[in-house]
Amino acid sequence: MITLDTSAIVALLNRRAPEHQTLVSSLNADLGPFFVPAQIMAEIAYVVDQRLGEQALTGFLKDIETSVYQLDCGTGDLGRIRELVERYSDMPLGFADAAVVACAERHGGNVLTLDHRHFGVVAGGTAITIYP
Repeated sequence: MITLDTSAIVALLNRRAPEHQTLVSSLNADLGPFFVPAQIMAEIAYVVDQRLGEQALTGFLKDIETSVYQLDCGTGDLGRIRELVERYSDMPLGFADAAVVACAERHGGNVLTLDHRHFGVVAGGTAITIYP
């Protein structure tokens, strides 16, 4: 089980990204499921649309619809997200990254991200593992 961050999703959708194949290999090495926190969907949609265009966004949404990625609503995560934002306020961690951590904590602790700056610090204080 792996929880995906926005940076990983964008690179997975962009075959020309230098990290694309490494991320694909990380997913292929895991049986899944692959979780996308619902709390970061607006961020994903904005970044994908701005950087890769509407066609890439439509493809990603189809992947959610067909369960390539599991949309995780995490209705009970708000308290944990707040705790993480407060704890790492000096970074700042931010809502979206904290939502990814909270989701990952419930699903085995694995996070696929290119944002090692934020998640690397958090991984030292929580039970998450960063990939790749």
